[in-house]
Amino acid sequence: MEKPKKFAAFDIDGTIFRSSLLIELTEALIDEGLFPPEARVEYRASFEKWLNREDEYGKYIEDIITVFNKNIKGISYGDFIGVVKKLMSEKKNRTYVYTRELVRNLKKRGYYLIAISGSPKGILDIFCQELGFDKIYGRFYELGPGDKFTGAIVDEHLIANKANIIHRVVEKENLTLEGSIAVGDTSADIPMLEAVEKPICFNPNEKLYRYAKLNKWPVIVERKDVIYRIN
Repeated sequence: MEKPKKFAAFDIDGTIFRSSLLIELTEALIDEGLFPPEARVEYRASFEKWLNREDEYGKYIEDIITVFNKNIKGISYGDFIGVVKKLMSEKKNRTYVYTRELVRNLKKRGYYLIAISGSPKGILDIFCQELGFDKIYGRFYELGPGDKFTGAIVDEHLIANKANIIHRVVEKENLTLEGSIAVGDTSADIPMLEAVEKPICFNPNEKLYRYAKLNKWPVIVERKDVIYRIN
């Protein structure tokens, strides 16, 4: 039997991509006229509160998800992927240096690379495949007659627990937990980070930072052109 491979699991939004693929995609779908312009009103308040540091980023993301889920129904896959390809041609290189180089180095060392994100799989596939990821997990939106989105999300419970995804991939792809790595930026990534041997907290939010400090996990910060470890 072939020797099990080492693996590394990465969150994507805010960890490799220097924004949120879902936010950028929602904005692009509005700009292209596939989502109504008034959709922005539904997340404008939470965006302003986050921008002014009056509320958490999580609330803003929740509102973006609500808008995306409500408006994707009836959109054709062809129109959708056209917007995705245009967006990625413009913004695919907006990545953090630390995590981008970590992905490249681990790939060279033979690691099996896993991407796990709450963004739509349609955009994750294009962004992550170019970086060399072997397995990509994201929200999978159902297609109905005429290749149009129904608005339903397939197996949404799977993406809700990143640790379960890791255990599943390890078993299916003949991977080993020995030397395993995971990189995340928010408290939602804690189950994934706990599931591996070498967790890395990158630009963490407060909840993840406190948890990392308690568990003596490494914390890496990339600010402007400086990368440093604070834990």
